[in-house]
Amino acid sequence: MERLQRSILLPLILTASLPGLGCCYSITKGPANATVLAGSQARFNCTVSAGWKILIWLSNGNPVLTVLSSQGSVETTDRFTSQNYTSGDEFTSELIIHNTQLSDAGRIECSIQQPSENNFAFLSVQVNGSLFIKNSTLTVKENTTVEIVCEALGWAPAPDIAWMTNDSLIDKSSYVNQQSQGSDGLHNVLSILTVTPTATEVLTCLADIEALPEPQNATVTLIFDNSTAENYYREENRSSWVIVLAVVLSFLGIVLLTTIIVVVVRCCLKRRASTYQSEIRKVSAEKKKDGDLENRQRNGSENPGYLPEELWNTEQSPGTASLPSTSSKFTGPEDNSYISSVPKVRPQRRPDHPISPKKIRNVTLV
Repeated sequence: MERLQRSILLPLILTASLPGLGCCYSITKGPANATVLAGSQARFNCTVSAGWKILIWLSNGNPVLTVLSSQGSVETTDRFTSQNYTSGDEFTSELIIHNTQLSDAGRIECSIQQPSENNFAFLSVQVNGSLFIKNSTLTVKENTTVEIVCEALGWAPAPDIAWMTNDSLIDKSSYVNQQSQGSDGLHNVLSILTVTPTATEVLTCLADIEALPEPQNATVTLIFDNSTAENYYREENRSSWVIVLAVVLSFLGIVLLTTIIVVVVRCCLKRRASTYQSEIRKVSAEKKKDGDLENRQRNGSENPGYLPEELWNTEQSPGTASLPSTSSKFTGPEDNSYISSVPKVRPQRRPDHPISPKKIRNVTLV
């Protein structure tokens, strides 16, 4: 392809260099430097004065497009095209590079085969890589320091990384940028931000290169978790409630204990009173029983062997019946059993002495 271009352009160049041709025109305004993103278009303008015959565009020294005053543009590839403008005696040729690539970067020259100044410019092709933060949201506890990592991969050149929070730039001392180059010639940047949040906030990582109209960005939302303080207040309230509950329970316990003691004392007093009354009743009963026994001892029991005084008198008297008849009275079959159970005590008789008229009563105690 380059040989074909040169074979076409060479006769034109030789024709333009013949004596008497092109001696009175020049480049009045050459192309300007351009920086574009890979895959986009790059445009360069070259303006010449009246009388020009041929204009050649070269990329890094290689002819890519030719413009003839008589025929117009001679395009040999779809990636390099031109648009032409005429204003008065001046002619402007605009070179358009489609789908720019990294290999297109370099020197772009406009030549009319005449010595002139400002007839070249430089093309810079940049690559807009990817930018991301692994986690879109992070929950951070109070008084906790975290590191946020922002990765820029596949850039050319290496981008400038900056951080923002709530639309304000973060000081550069808060983050560190580390650059590296991949095997494909593209650049990677790792930015690490160290922050201790005090409230929920949105952090933005910005990556910028010259060709970008606006920096590329990636965001992360830091959710501030103040549950520690809430737990502290909750624990404090819980402790207060525990203290209050302990005081109340202690008071209730004292009241309950006092009530139990009063009830026990009253029960003891009632029991003691009932015991005392029962003892009184018992003592009274014992006294009554002892009185009955004493009365019984005083009165004695009936002695079946007791003989009335009259019998003794009749025994001594001549007209009374004899003793055997009297004893036979007491030895009957019905009275033997009773007499045998109770010992008989017979009064002693003294036949030697006369019976005194004094009355004698014998008492037998059983």
